[in-house]
Amino acid sequence: MTLAVISVIAGLALLVWSADRFVEGAAMTARHFGMPALLIGMVVVGFGTSAPELVVSALAALQGNPGIALGNAYGSNIANIGVILGLTALLSPVTVRSGVLRSELPLLLAVTALSGWLLRDGSLTTAEGVLMLLVFALLLGWSIWRGRSGGDALGDEMGEELASHPLPLRQALFWLVAGLLLLVGSSRLLVWGAVEIASGLGVSDLVIGLTIIAIGTSLPELASAIIAARKGEHDLALGNVIGSNLFNTLGVVGLAAAIAPIAAGPEVLSRDFFVMGGMTLALFLMGFGLRRPGRINRLEGGGLLLAYGAYLTVLLRSAF
Repeated sequence: MTLAVISVIAGLALLVWSADRFVEGAAMTARHFGMPALLIGMVVVGFGTSAPELVVSALAALQGNPGIALGNAYGSNIANIGVILGLTALLSPVTVRSGVLRSELPLLLAVTALSGWLLRDGSLTTAEGVLMLLVFALLLGWSIWRGRSGGDALGDEMGEELASHPLPLRQALFWLVAGLLLLVGSSRLLVWGAVEIASGLGVSDLVIGLTIIAIGTSLPELASAIIAARKGEHDLALGNVIGSNLFNTLGVVGLAAAIAPIAAGPEVLSRDFFVMGGMTLALFLMGFGLRRPGRINRLEGGGLLLAYGAYLTVLLRSAF
């Protein structure tokens, strides 16, 4: 058990560091090849920060631990909204100026509903996993098409962020490749330790995925969101969360199910998906805005944090 705990701590630390290097390398490489800043913000950074979830869940599915894969994705989505946006809004109320993000909020809500419908029978088959990946590919293509036009608040913030951290192309490519390799290595270490801890404590791998791994793999988004909020780059902070949750819901779960069918107990729908769906709906209501820009104020941010705390309490009580 001691070795497993050390593996989880070391794996998480290396995972967070390598994910940051990978995203920075990918973003700077894209910039060197002339990709618009808006597109980098929507695709490279928004989806790139979910690289830890993708690698961890794929490895867990390959090793016969689908509960970790599903728990990692759903738990990360809940943590992204409850902890990351909640804490970010407490530090600085988040105002949504980007029209691109306003159009992606209903998409995230629809994608969440789709995932719940596919999971209604308590399982995700390989065919359903492939379907989720196809839907994700369509959304990715749509994002690329929209991102080529530019002229959006998210693109302006992303351009300022890229300009403040220039990297030569050779160095950017190095961190792109090295970050990806380290992601894979640290993920293997993390999954092994998590499985050993679950066995030692007698809890399901789903609970481990929803807690330790989900929170750990969400740390890159947390760091990015806090830094963006302190700089006043609210759309970038929100864009990271929306992009990550879209990626987790379709890409991460879809890939894991395509590798190996996922069986989910009734508690996944009644507890975990219910909380994820509720938080996604709350994010839509706060962030979309009807006649004015959407806004997540400090009171709402505190409410998101309290909701996450209540969910975590219920989860841990059910596990032990």
